[in-house]
Amino acid sequence: MNTWPFDQPQNCAVVTLRQVIEKAQPILLVVHDAEDHGWQFLSGQPHDMSDAKLVSLGSIVRADSSLFAIADLPPGWQATRESSEGEWTRTPSQP
Repeated sequence: MNTWPFDQPQNCAVVTLRQVIEKAQPILLVVHDAEDHGWQFLSGQPHDMSDAKLVSLGSIVRADSSLFAIADLPPGWQATRESSEGEWTRTPSQP
């Protein structure tokens, strides 16, 4: 039996960017918010808030299955990588 590894359900809304959805930029920064346990899946590049999009957690993970590697990222932490094939590095998020 498969179990969902994230602390939020698959239909939970998460923040990402238009560039990530359009596959113009890979996900290189993931933030697990301390306050509300929300998730952000970002490119790590400077972006404008007009590019922010809400999608389901399940859809973002289906688009990039490497995100399962950071499913246990604690709230208040972030994970970064150099490329879409790179290893994730975990650090506490900046306040």
